This record gives sequence, structure tokens and C-alpha cells, in this order.
Amino acid sequence: MKQPKYSLFTAIALIVGIVVGSGIFFRSDNILIATNGNVFLGVMIFTVAAISIVFGCLTIAELAARTDNPGGILTYAKEFISPTMGCAYGWFQTFIYLPSITAILAWVSGIYFCILFNIEQTLEIQILTGIGCLLVLFITNILSARLGGYFQNGAMIIKLIPLVIIGVAGLLYGGSETYFTNEAISQITSTAWIGAIAPIAFSFDGWIISTSLAYEIKNSKRNLPLALTISPLFILILYIIYFVGISNLIGPAKIMEMGDAHLDFAANMIFGPGGAKIIMLFVFISVLGTLNGLIMGMTRMPFALALDHMLPGSERLARISKKSNFPINSAFFAMGVVAFWLVLHYFTQKYLLLPNSDVSEIAIVTSYLLYLALYYKVFVLWRNKEIKSIFRGLICPIFASIGSLIIFSGGFQSPLFLLYIAICFTAFFAGYIYYRFGVLKKI
Repeated sequence: MKQPKYSLFTAIALIVGIVVGSGIFFRSDNILIATNGNVFLGVMIFTVAAISIVFGCLTIAELAARTDNPGGILTYAKEFISPTMGCAYGWFQTFIYLPSITAILAWVSGIYFCILFNIEQTLEIQILTGIGCLLVLFITNILSARLGGYFQNGAMIIKLIPLVIIGVAGLLYGGSETYFTNEAISQITSTAWIGAIAPIAFSFDGWIISTSLAYEIKNSKRNLPLALTISPLFILILYIIYFVGISNLIGPAKIMEMGDAHLDFAANMIFGPGGAKIIMLFVFISVLGTLNGLIMGMTRMPFALALDHMLPGSERLARISKKSNFPINSAFFAMGVVAFWLVLHYFTQKYLLLPNSDVSEIAIVTSYLLYLALYYKVFVLWRNKEIKSIFRGLICPIFASIGSLIIFSGGFQSPLFLLYIAICFTAFFAGYIYYRFGVLKKI
């Protein structure tokens, strides 16, 4: 059995490191486009998403506190619903959710690498440089899991610097326009802002990934629930400061016009060309921290499935290298799936199949729909008096469920929503069928 190696601080750093520092930097323009430049609506949806995730974290923490086994969400589904459903959840996580997000973050790393070093930005160059970043972090985690954890800690601290500096500078020295007017507030009755839910869900997503490393966190029954509770509230405060600050600094119209380049523009306004380079370096490290956190979770998912023979070739995937104490076969399998999603992402961007969106968003909103069954199981634990607190056993699951349905509704804005939902559930039911008619028959 692998020995726990990550502290409470690393667990918090993993969650904050995955969530903060990627989506907020390159989704601000998508959010403003969806709200037609209405900053108030953006802040409102940030708050709704954060509240949903806070209650989701508190609810999932009840399951996390009751097991030390590896696998995160697939383990919770396996132990609290059924092994067959655990396999279904695991296949969705391994083949759809985690690799699609990891592929997008590799691409984003390529974007900021090009901005940092003034490289001509074509989609092909962005993808290729992103693959380079992915491979470097992948090799780092294989050579030393501890080194990957140390990088996660450092990246979390570094990524807070541009968020705080730009956010506070925008609040203090930006334009005097007031975004929280009666007119802005009145637009809440429209439905156009629903399109901002998906990019905001991306900005907040990643907290669930930390549960896949629960068995490697010291005293995980105590530390993981604490990390899942502290992190989202901290993230919400940072996001609102940054989003309002940068909107105040350069204006929503300019952000929508410039797209992902708006951050570099804002850094130049504050610090000039030299200082802007330093800020963009921090941002690049920030995005790498997010990508590293995803790799830490993704590379272990096939291993967690293989421990229960939930994948073809499980005997090979469940092996841990004696030299590195790391599931290397699992890691290579995971990176192969990520490569597939990178290719798919390339074609959707090349031919504009997902305007103002990408391949990860529907996987994210679908994941919130699948969380509902786990939230219900927490309610059952409360009903059976295994959870004593009404707040944790009843109120949290109810609000987490409402939040999940709100986030899921945001996916309907995508033109390929039904197709991607079909793909998501194909992977889910493929896992169910594989275990039900493959594994169980051999037992």
C-alpha cells in the first residue's frame, strides 16, 4: 500500500491550484460576451456557482470522510451506490471529464507560452507548445510524485500574485464607471446570461479531482473535508476581486474585443512592457500549476479503476513501479486519452464547431448532473442517522443538488449540446456494461 505523502496544505494547494489560475484568466471574456458586458450578472453567476460548489464540497466531504480508498468519485460511487456504478463513474471521469479538461489546459498553457515569449499565435503552434508543457509536467510527476506536489504548492502561491495585483489595481486605479447600476441589476430577468454558466463552471471546476488523491493525503478523513470546505470560499473572493478589477481597469468592451490577450494588455497598462513580462510569467506558471494538478489526478485514475479490474488490461495498469513508487502504466494510458482529446479539440477550434466554447464545457456540466446520485446518498446517510447534522446531511445535499441543476442548465447554450451529452453518457454506460456483463460474470 502506498504511504500518504501530501499534507493539508498540499490538499488545499491542489484544489486552489487546479481551480484558480486558468479559467479565470482566459474565461473572463467568454463570461462578458455571454452577459453582453454586464459585470453585475457575471459577479452574480460567480456567486451562484461558488455557493453550489461550497455545498457540493461539504456534501462530498461527508463521503470522503468515510473512506481512505483511492479513486475519488469512482470510489464514492462504488462504495456508497454500487461497484457497477463506480465503474460507470470511473469511465466517465477517465475517458471524458478529466482528459478533456487536461487537453484544454495544455492548449491554454501553449497560448500563454506564446504570449510570454512573443511567438506568433496560430492554433497549431498553441497546440504544439501546449503538448510540450504537458510532457514536461508528465515526466516530472513520473520521476517524483513529491516533486509534483512541491511544484503544486509553489504554483499556488505564485498564481495568487497576478490575480491580486491586477484585481486590486483595477479596483483602485481603473475607470470610475459603476457596473452595479439598477439597469444592470434589472437585466437579471433576461435569459442571455445563462450562457455564462458554462465558462464560470469551468473557472470553478477541478475541486472534485483532489478526491482522486485522497489516499495519498495524510489523515485524509480529516484533511480532505477541511480542504474541500476552505478552498471554494477562498477562490470566490479572489475571483470577484479579479473579475471586477480587470473589468474596471480596461472595460468590458475591450475585454470582449481582445479575448485571451486582454490580460497582457492590462499588465502593460499597470507595469509597462518589462513589468508585464513578469506578470505574464506568473500567469504562465499559474496555468502550469493548474495543468500539473490535473495531471496528478488524471494519471492515477486508470490505476484506481484497475485495482478493481474495471478496465481491460487491469493487471498491467494496476502495477506500481518499484523504482519510482508510481503507477507508470496508468500514467501512459491516461496521457494517450488526453492526446485523443487534444486532437478532437484541434478540429473543433479549427472549424469553429463550438463558438465561444470548447470540448470540456459540456463534460463539466454533465459531471454536475452525475453528482446528484452522490448527493442523494449523503441524504440517505442522514436519514439512516449515520450523519447527525441536519445541515450536513439534509441542507447541504439539497443546495448542492439545486446548484448542480443550475450549472447543468448552462450547457444548453452549446450548439452541439445533445451530441456531447450523448458522448458523455455513452462512456458512462459503457463502464456500467463492462462491469455488469464483464467483470461480474468472472467473479
